[in-house]
Amino acid sequence: MEKAKVFFTDFRTVGADVSLPKKLQRIMRRAGIGNIDMEGKFVAIKMHFGELGNLGFLRPNYARAVVDLVKEMGGKPFLTDCNTMYPGSRKNALEHLYCAWENGFTPMTVGCPILIGDGLKGTDDIAVPVNGGEYVKEAKIGRAVMDADIFISLTHFKGHQMTGFGGTIKNIGMGCGSRAGKKEQHSNGQPAIDENLCRGCKACMKECANEGLVFNAETKKMSVDKSHCVGCGRCLAACNFDAIEFEDDAANEELNCRMAEYTKAVVDGRPSFHVSLIVDVSPYCDCHSKNDAPILPNIGMFASFDPVALDQACVDACLKAHPIANSRLGDNMVKADFVDLGDHFRNTTPDSEWESCLAHAEKIGLGTRDYELVTVSNKK
Repeated sequence: MEKAKVFFTDFRTVGADVSLPKKLQRIMRRAGIGNIDMEGKFVAIKMHFGELGNLGFLRPNYARAVVDLVKEMGGKPFLTDCNTMYPGSRKNALEHLYCAWENGFTPMTVGCPILIGDGLKGTDDIAVPVNGGEYVKEAKIGRAVMDADIFISLTHFKGHQMTGFGGTIKNIGMGCGSRAGKKEQHSNGQPAIDENLCRGCKACMKECANEGLVFNAETKKMSVDKSHCVGCGRCLAACNFDAIEFEDDAANEELNCRMAEYTKAVVDGRPSFHVSLIVDVSPYCDCHSKNDAPILPNIGMFASFDPVALDQACVDACLKAHPIANSRLGDNMVKADFVDLGDHFRNTTPDSEWESCLAHAEKIGLGTRDYELVTVSNKK
C-alpha cells in the first residue's frame, strides 16, 4: 500500500489571513474533500458533544465550519453521535440532546440538525458485516449513521485511560456503536442487575430474545439467567434506571482491535473523510464529567481520507511535543518512582495501550500507518 497523505496546519493566526474555522475549511479543501460528490446526499458528521461538566470537547464553531463547507458542496449534513453504554448524561437520546444543547451544540449554532445515531434508547441499530473481522463478524452500528450516504469524522484528539489516546478510530468505532455495540467492544461478559436500582418494570425483558432475564414475582425484581444470557447488551439499552451494568473486562488490546473493526464497518463501501484536532489534550476521554489540565500543548489540525494514517500522524506529533508541567503527565514525570515508558500517553496512564489498535487496523485493511505529512500554509 502506498503512503497516505495527511494534511496539517497549526493553530497560529498571526500573519494568517483567516480565522481558525476558516483554516479548518482550508485544510479540508487541500486534503481533497472536494473530490467527494455531495450534491443532494445525506452527510453524517460524527463528533463528541462532551459530557456535562467537561470543557475539553471541541467547540461548536469547528462543527459549524464543517457543516457550512458540506452545505457549500451541496450536501445535507447532520451532526451525530450514539448513546453511551454507561450511566451519565448521554445514555438516551433525550438526555443526550439536552447535554449537546447545554454544551453549545444546537441547530442554530452548528447550522444543521443533530441526530442521535442509535435512537431514543440506544436500540435502533443495524448489524453491519465486518470485512476481514477477526473479533467481530457483524458490528452493531447506529442506524442513522449507516443511513447516511457520506461519512465525516470530526475528532478531538486527547488521552484515554484504556486506549492510550482517543483519536479518529475511537471516535468512529466506539462512537458509532449502539449501546449494545459499545458493550460488545468493551466486555465479553454478562450483565449484572443492581436490585436496589431495579424497578421491576420489565422493559429489559422485552428486548431479551434468549430468556436470559427472570422476573421474581415476590421481590418485583429482575435477575439474570446466566445459562441463557448471551451477553448481547440489549437489556442495557432498555433500562431507564441504570440498574444493569457490564464489567469492562475486555483486555486493552482486544478492545483496540474490536474498535478498529467497528470503524471498518462504518466506513466501508461509502465515501468518508476524517479530521482530527489536537487541542486541549486532556488526559482522559471527553466522556468524563471533568477534563483536567491539558498534558500537551495545542498542536494543530490534521485531515486525511485514511483514518489509520491520520491517527498515526497525530500520535507522532504528540510524542514529539513537550509535556506541560502543571498536568497529570507533568506530575507523573517528577515522581520519585517515575519510569519513562517513552510515550506521553502511557506516561500519563501506564496501564493504557494504543499500538495494537493501529497495527490491527492496518492488518484488516482499514488504512496504512505509512504516511506523507503535507503542511498547509497560513496563506492561500
